[in-house]
Amino acid sequence: MEKRTQDYTKEILEVIRSNISPAVLSKHLQDFHENDIADVLPELSSAERNKLYRIFDLDTLSDILEYTDEEMAVTYLEEMSLKKAAAILSRTETNILAEILQHFDKEKRRLLIELLDDEARHDIEMINSFDEEEIGSRMTTNYIVIQDHLSVKEAMSALVSQAAQNDNISTIFVVNSNQEFYGAIDLKDLIIARQDHPLSELIVTSYPYVYGTALIDDCMEDLKDYSEDSIPVLDNDNRLIGVITSANIVDLVDDEMGEDYAKLAGLTAEEDLKEPLKESMKKRMPWLIILLGLGMVVSSVVGIFEKVVTNLPIIMCFQSLILDMAGNVGTQSLAVTIRVLMDESLTGKQKLELVFKEMRIGLCNGGVLGLMSFVLIGLYIWLFKGKTLIFAFAVSACIGSSLLLAMLISSAVGTCIPLFFKKIHIDPAVASGPLITTVNDLVAVISYYGLSWIFLIGALHLAG
Repeated sequence: MEKRTQDYTKEILEVIRSNISPAVLSKHLQDFHENDIADVLPELSSAERNKLYRIFDLDTLSDILEYTDEEMAVTYLEEMSLKKAAAILSRTETNILAEILQHFDKEKRRLLIELLDDEARHDIEMINSFDEEEIGSRMTTNYIVIQDHLSVKEAMSALVSQAAQNDNISTIFVVNSNQEFYGAIDLKDLIIARQDHPLSELIVTSYPYVYGTALIDDCMEDLKDYSEDSIPVLDNDNRLIGVITSANIVDLVDDEMGEDYAKLAGLTAEEDLKEPLKESMKKRMPWLIILLGLGMVVSSVVGIFEKVVTNLPIIMCFQSLILDMAGNVGTQSLAVTIRVLMDESLTGKQKLELVFKEMRIGLCNGGVLGLMSFVLIGLYIWLFKGKTLIFAFAVSACIGSSLLLAMLISSAVGTCIPLFFKKIHIDPAVASGPLITTVNDLVAVISYYGLSWIFLIGALHLAG
């Protein structure tokens, strides 16, 4: 598949850089998808791109623009006159138009909005009225709408008249005389219906919908549950104002996963390659300060067990083993818990079962790894460190027990922390990997040095 994309790129570049006339060039480029042409634009010079701006009509340029990211779209639009840029943007999907405009400086954005056609300007003002965390900020006004009192023939005529301006025609939305959302009709059902068939029998009145002011996080799961091409968006008076398409939903899910991944990495938001150093530091610094404090606590706890380290310096060799395994187990439990918490219908009993399940897994895995550590580390200390057999296996038994205890507690910590965040209405992804790892370091240090103090020094009086 990748080879095919490269071949298209090479072929398009050869066509554009040839000396054929504009009319023939336009005819050749019509054979390629807008997405393929959009992929080629960054490889062209400004002069070559300007040649394309003159060849393509405004609708084609708008389609190509929708396949580029917002920052590159701004670069291309700034190579044109303001009037032409505004004409292209007027033909662009409303949600994409809103995102592109956000990347212009304030003055340029104001001028472009003034030059948009009346319908596009009205739509963009409506979308900009929603907060960026609200679903209305991501909707599009590209949809077909008809009245509920029409006949099948009249509905088909309304569809045909709107199809030239709106290409999302697979679902036709229906409103009543007050413009309130009434239901939806599948295009196929409308096409095969007889002219004398009542339109009301084609309307699905139980069709899903969302309100524009609903938070994206709150309705994401509901949107993913439906396999519809588009979901209507209503205002607070139940009037249809836009739709969320399946492509929008994919983008929303992708953004949401990106945010959650960033939080799991200990960031307050996603970063990109072009982001200024100061902005990247602002996103990372809050968590780093918290983790620095927790790290100092861990170091202080190690200081409490100074007597253990002095009498048994050999146990320092295996500290990283306990800490790493505890951190790994905690991060695994965290990932599983956040995935399970995506189900909003989870009961208290099910959450409790999740905690006990993760603890059982931690206990069993800890038992197996603890036994392996007991045997292998005991043989290592005995054969390579020149210690007695009793000393070697006493130390390895303490390490194996510490590993079992640390993995048991870490699995509970990795599960309980995101559950706690969820309970107090904070995104559980905030319980990031670095936070869990640092907390589990504390657990591992206390488990390891505590057991060493109690059994090796207190009970067995070992030294050396």
